[in-house]
Amino acid sequence: MTGTLFLIPNTLGPTESLDQVIPQHVQQLTAQLAHFVAENAKTARAFLKQVGTSKPIQEIAINELNINTPPAALADLLAPLQAGHDVGLLSEAGVPAVADPGADLVRLAHAHGIPVRPLVGPSSILMSVMASGLSGQSFAFNGYLPTDAAQRAKRLKDLETRSRQEKQTQLFIETPYRNAAMLEALVSTCAGSTLICVATDISLPTEAIRTQTGAQWKSQLTAGKAPDFHKKPTVFLLLAQ
Repeated sequence: MTGTLFLIPNTLGPTESLDQVIPQHVQQLTAQLAHFVAENAKTARAFLKQVGTSKPIQEIAINELNINTPPAALADLLAPLQAGHDVGLLSEAGVPAVADPGADLVRLAHAHGIPVRPLVGPSSILMSVMASGLSGQSFAFNGYLPTDAAQRAKRLKDLETRSRQEKQTQLFIETPYRNAAMLEALVSTCAGSTLICVATDISLPTEAIRTQTGAQWKSQLTAGKAPDFHKKPTVFLLLAQ
């Protein structure tokens, strides 16, 4: 009999109390596991210390899965599951397999008939849609946009057109130190009537979520009142009117 692959959510940033973000039953289940797959073993151990494990931390096996992991190595990550051990797939932030390299392992688990169980936890993507006031009936997450200014502007125009035609909210993220450049690109590229939401540090004490039209954001930036989002994880959303 194979083990079960548990998809374990992480916090979206430093928090004093896990109980405010990670349900108690998720913490309890996580504490019982002895095998994990994570993007970074060091930060995974730090999270497990917060959870409190039933085994000494040095006895817990943590295999890494990140952008540097070759596809051929995925099969080896299934070995503990095929040997009957339960394994936790732990995200670096938020939920596993969503904007996360864990999706490839989940797909392989299904291909081998291994049970997969997603556990409840914070998702910056869903929480930003919830709080934005934009369409939650139809939305698309587009990951990172091009860093080249001209290519980024073209991509934003394409997303705005799609949003208008399909009445669909478009979501994307940026490397935190480039947040200001992304908002400036949105303001200069999109129509003044397009709704733009900036959702920063979701679920953290410094959380800030604001939806305004492109024209309102432009006026705010012109007045030197940019959001406090430098080097802070931020989700950007737009809905064309």
